[in-house]
Amino acid sequence: MRVAKLNPSDVHKTPGYHHVTIVEAGRLAFLAGQCPLDLEGNLIGAGDHLAQADQVAANALIVLAAAGAQPADVVRSVIYVVSDDNQVLDAVWRRLNDSALGPAFGSASTLLGVASLGFAGQLVELDLTAALPLVAYGFLAQRTPT
Repeated sequence: MRVAKLNPSDVHKTPGYHHVTIVEAGRLAFLAGQCPLDLEGNLIGAGDHLAQADQVAANALIVLAAAGAQPADVVRSVIYVVSDDNQVLDAVWRRLNDSALGPAFGSASTLLGVASLGFAGQLVELDLTAALPLVAYGFLAQRTPT
């Protein structure tokens, strides 16, 4: 699998992500939006954007691993934050980039302030797409379609 990341010189500089991520590969994993819920489905960090970002990152790491991927394999991320405050958006961006999931955000990334998300009290959600390493193909090929 080859991944190229580009920042054309004719557009603005980015705070760490790349404007373009090109994947030369056959298999991609599209993760469902990762929410700040624990194993029992309870909301973590009510009213706290950063605590919710931590839970979202933890869940995303588990789901990536289940797909046979790691943060460096992420080729696209979309971060949804319930806020119209740029300082809150920046704080969530920094928290995620400083987490173990941080390498995921060096690819094409989008950060959005939104009015609401799916669960009551939810403030953060993360949508990831990963290019699967060739090793993952055997794992996924053995699964029975549902």
